[in-house]
Amino acid sequence: MKRILIAFFAAVAFAGGAMAAGGPAVDLAKAPGKTTDMAALQNGAKVFANYCLSCHSAAFMRYNRLADIGLTEQQIKDNLLFTGAKVGDVMRASINPREAKDWFGANPPDLTLITRSRNTYSTLGTDYIYTLLRYYYRDETKVTGWNNLAFPNIGMPHVLWELQGERKPVFEKRSSHGHEINALVGWEQVKPGTMSTREYDQTISDLVAYLQWMSEPNQNRRVAIGAWVILFLGIFTVIAWRLNAAYWKDVK
Repeated sequence: MKRILIAFFAAVAFAGGAMAAGGPAVDLAKAPGKTTDMAALQNGAKVFANYCLSCHSAAFMRYNRLADIGLTEQQIKDNLLFTGAKVGDVMRASINPREAKDWFGANPPDLTLITRSRNTYSTLGTDYIYTLLRYYYRDETKVTGWNNLAFPNIGMPHVLWELQGERKPVFEKRSSHGHEINALVGWEQVKPGTMSTREYDQTISDLVAYLQWMSEPNQNRRVAIGAWVILFLGIFTVIAWRLNAAYWKDVK
């Protein structure tokens, strides 16, 4: 429990740093809710293991817990284990933390609780991550060669660029509250990726669904139990109301 709390507050600190560095500069897109879609969660786990786990750990999630989303132990071994880890091990990044700090300026944060840590009073962490991973664009002025509209001057390179390809944002000058602003109106595809825009967005939604599930693997069970509890309380309220009426019917 102590380790989980440490990871949570570390992720919150990272989120706060991101907001201080500029925060979302665009309206956040709504992430599709897929935490009950086993196929989406399995695909998200595959994308996470192939593209995220090389730099980002999920140190409070064990590989064998992926059985909860329908993967067998053999499927986990064949498709998700690349660094000699065992099925019962936690999901640790293969990168050296010191090298990561030298390359990116900071050690990449643990992602176990990243969607929850990005929640604010007005936005959801899932929407932020969904927007972030779709709003990269090529920027040769940056060391990594990439920038991001949702997190300006981001230190993380676009690790999924081969899937999405290279794009650049298209802006249009508009008037807002008496001021002229550059409003994002679309994207221009500079170089195609291995996926279409629709396929890439689908893949990112699967990845975000997996990150959301990983932050609380019992959430679907909790919601289901909560629905039954509310139903029970509703029925019990009706019974208690009628029983009270029966007890007091002769009292004047």
